[in-house]
Amino acid sequence: MKAVILAAGKGTRMRELTNDLPKPMLRVQGKPILEHIVAGIVAAGIRDIFIITGWRADVIEKHFGDGGKFGAHITFGRQVVPDGTGKAPETAREFVGHSPFLLTYGDILVPPETYPQMIQRFGEGDFAGVITVTRGEDVTKGGLDFFDEQFCLKQLVEKPSPEQLEQLRRDGWLEPGAPAWYNAGIYIFRPALFGFTAGLQKSSRGEYELTDAISAMIVAGQKLAGLEIPGRWVDVRDPETLAKLEKEK
Repeated sequence: MKAVILAAGKGTRMRELTNDLPKPMLRVQGKPILEHIVAGIVAAGIRDIFIITGWRADVIEKHFGDGGKFGAHITFGRQVVPDGTGKAPETAREFVGHSPFLLTYGDILVPPETYPQMIQRFGEGDFAGVITVTRGEDVTKGGLDFFDEQFCLKQLVEKPSPEQLEQLRRDGWLEPGAPAWYNAGIYIFRPALFGFTAGLQKSSRGEYELTDAISAMIVAGQKLAGLEIPGRWVDVRDPETLAKLEKEK
């Protein structure tokens, strides 16, 4: 198992905080967000890590170096054209080779035990990947996932509008009292993913979306296991979230 971290974005919602720093290098409890993520991945037994950089790539590369002081072997690749999350993983295609890999955004914090639980879930069947989810988030801001009885992915709706949510209720996808599963942005994939990212078309936002590749995998019959993230899940999306994290003990 290898790991790929998407850390190319500037994080415009952070305003002046990312004028000189890439968002994943903003500090939480004394160290960069990205360092928390790397520590959790290494603790799960994954040593080969590829970090995809973009805005102020030099800051990330200088901090982590070859990864030796973090107990890992870290290499880097730059997303030259910031055209979305769907194409970004392709930067790591050569690094991945024939290995399954954990893929995470560089601004999502989870309990460290999440990563070994993902690896365990991946090993429970002949899965093309693992999709993590959390509950209690505003699904209009991200992906809404639906699962079958074995908790394998059946459908993914990206940033559903109120009208789409109402239609999903009418069609029986959203049931009263049942959890609305929010896509948590941490995955395991086999290299077969790249066959689906290669065929992506730009979305209405003018970007290549990773969730479109996942939807294409479902249509093709690829089996993607679901896993609920236990405990805290934080998308460090804005200064308010960052300030709240800093106040935690």
